[in-house]
Amino acid sequence: MTNSQTQVADVSKTIQEVADPEIGRTLGRLEMVKGVQVDAAGKIHVEIELPTPAYPNRERIRQAIEKALGDAHRLPSGSIEVTFSSRVRGKNTGGTLGLNIGNIIAVGSGKGGVGKSTIAACLAYGLNYFGAKAGLMDADVYGPSIPHLLGVDKAKPAALEHKTASGESFTRIEPVDAGGVKTISMGFFIDPAQAVVWRGPLLHRAIMQFLKDTDWGPLDYLVIDLPPGTGDVALTLSQSVGLAGAVVVCTPQQVALLDAVKAISMYRQVKIPILGMVENMSGEIFGRGGTRRKAAELGVPFLGEVPIEADIRIKGDEGKTAALFDEQSPSRPHLLHVCEQTAIQVAKQILESPSMPTLEIL
Repeated sequence: MTNSQTQVADVSKTIQEVADPEIGRTLGRLEMVKGVQVDAAGKIHVEIELPTPAYPNRERIRQAIEKALGDAHRLPSGSIEVTFSSRVRGKNTGGTLGLNIGNIIAVGSGKGGVGKSTIAACLAYGLNYFGAKAGLMDADVYGPSIPHLLGVDKAKPAALEHKTASGESFTRIEPVDAGGVKTISMGFFIDPAQAVVWRGPLLHRAIMQFLKDTDWGPLDYLVIDLPPGTGDVALTLSQSVGLAGAVVVCTPQQVALLDAVKAISMYRQVKIPILGMVENMSGEIFGRGGTRRKAAELGVPFLGEVPIEADIRIKGDEGKTAALFDEQSPSRPHLLHVCEQTAIQVAKQILESPSMPTLEIL
């Protein structure tokens, strides 16, 4: 082995033992070190593959690597170059339904009126902003607000005929493209003033159609906006697909937190991992910090707070939710933080935990 090869091997071993600052395990165990090279000038080039493009504060990995190499090999920071790529780690459990989706994220709440659909839409747009392929499924059949929030409430999804290899025909729904986010909703198929009066079996059938019969294509994340409360839709999802986890949206006041606790209890009962809680509408009107305290009490991650901003309401009413990620938007940093924390919690669930079983409902 040449001196150069020996140096690469020694440097690689040091980097493999660096702990990832978010997940806590070593980069080697997480298989995040994709390459180490030493050029003719002696400069070390390190490529790290992140488990999501929405990895929060990746600069900490660079600093940890530079410190480890400096301590172990007395290398100055200027002689080390760390570059990043990303590959979304996913359960891919939708494969049993013919889906090519890495992670399915449910967004729910214990009660209505807490901005659940807005957070679900922002989560899809935010993951898309970071470079992931994200879709959005509106499972709130009784109150489908996603089409309006995305500005596509006049859209009519096409039903396209396809053929199997043996020549048999089948129909797939073409999802609506809303600014790069594929979406489907009951709101596309009914009059805005029409009420949906369905019992459980019809709900189950509609949700399964949205999952199986929509031509989602390959996605890194599919965000599902659940109806408020606890009931049939969450049960259908827990039985049918292996969810990456659930995000619970809540406002800070005690009456909303009581219902959020019930939602978390329900998700745990049906074996849906809890990715964390989001405090929406945080500020003077509803207070601040209640969700963070409740998350700590329940032992679940706190994903961040979104202040009560008029701009969020205005952009939602105008069907311009995507504009909340424009640089001048005051809500942008808060929403991006929620997206980063959600994405890293998904990665943690996959990299730290065994696959969760689905619930058998007889």
